[in-house]
Amino acid sequence: MKYLILGAGPTGLTLGCALLNKGIKDFLILEEEEEAGGLCRSAEVDGAPFDTGGGHFLDVKRKRVDEFLFRYLPSDEWNEYERDSKIYIHNTYIGSPIEANIWQLSRDEQVKYLKSIAIAGCNLGEAKPEKFTDWIYWKLGKRIAENYMLPYNSKMFGENLDQLGTYWLEKLPDVSFDETLLSCLEQKAYGRQPAHAVFLYPKKYGYGEVWKRMASSLGERLICGCKVNKLDLDKKCVNDKYEAENIICTIPWTSIEEISGIGEEIIGDVRREVKYTSIITEYHPENLDTTAHWIYYPDPGLDYHRILVRHNFCEGSAGYWTETNADRYKGDAGSVSFRNTYAYPLNTVNKPRVMERLLKAAAAKGCFGLGRWGEWQHYNSDVVVERALDFADKITDK
Repeated sequence: MKYLILGAGPTGLTLGCALLNKGIKDFLILEEEEEAGGLCRSAEVDGAPFDTGGGHFLDVKRKRVDEFLFRYLPSDEWNEYERDSKIYIHNTYIGSPIEANIWQLSRDEQVKYLKSIAIAGCNLGEAKPEKFTDWIYWKLGKRIAENYMLPYNSKMFGENLDQLGTYWLEKLPDVSFDETLLSCLEQKAYGRQPAHAVFLYPKKYGYGEVWKRMASSLGERLICGCKVNKLDLDKKCVNDKYEAENIICTIPWTSIEEISGIGEEIIGDVRREVKYTSIITEYHPENLDTTAHWIYYPDPGLDYHRILVRHNFCEGSAGYWTETNADRYKGDAGSVSFRNTYAYPLNTVNKPRVMERLLKAAAAKGCFGLGRWGEWQHYNSDVVVERALDFADKITDK
């Protein structure tokens, strides 16, 4: 075939549907699971949708992405929400992001945070540190670092935070002392809006519905229950069975047991340096007295790092679900829970160098990494859809 796509998550499904919409039918998608959708799949739990891969929402900022997905789940089948996210800290709930909502804390706490921000290294002109933990202190100040960022990231990504680089945090804005002071004086948030400030969620379904419909439109060009065990880039062949002019990898490279054709040194570096974390999502049937859509919990005494308040964004539902790093999970064996082995790609120190070499070598053999796992980047679903649409345009314009 002309195109062989590995993985039927949002990236692979978008690419396949984009090709089909262009009249290109000479392709196939291989998916390990029995159902497409990847991390964005949904199941029915307690009579309502449960997004098994954690909280996923459609941002309204990328109009091209929204219009593409509306082909499969029309716009009138979505509800629009203004983001309401909270942080539980100092025994109270405040808005997120923390730097814009310190004014919601007690007066004494506000003063402590303001003093800490004023002497953050980046505000004093100090040299930027190289280690992750030092960088957080330098960028955000001691109190935000110790009370929120460091414990939360430890819960989400693991205790050894210095295995992470700082390159992925470069877009994080400096915490402005002036804006934080103004917010405390005027009792309102200052600063830029966070991601998903306005988002869409299906009215009658979980987020997995749009991907399920996309998968259905592909017909026999999607093969589920087919794990990719072997990738031979010299022969452009997968599992000694499927051959293609172009192979597009949207699955985790480390999940492929045997990769040949790009050198043992590169593959060895990938096995050693390219890391990920796993999460468990767990359902809780009780409703919470909150308007929040999701809540972050930096408290190390709790195993989960955030909760998604289902009854506040999923019509006709009850309860909430927790998201927990699998290494920390202490849930009830009888609870309704789902394990996601590949949940978050880790931005380790050497990842950029290793992935650059891998992707360059693979592309030279006609194999292209795309999306969260193909590129090993922490992309949201709307981002991977956009990247897949752009990639489809690129390869079909040749």
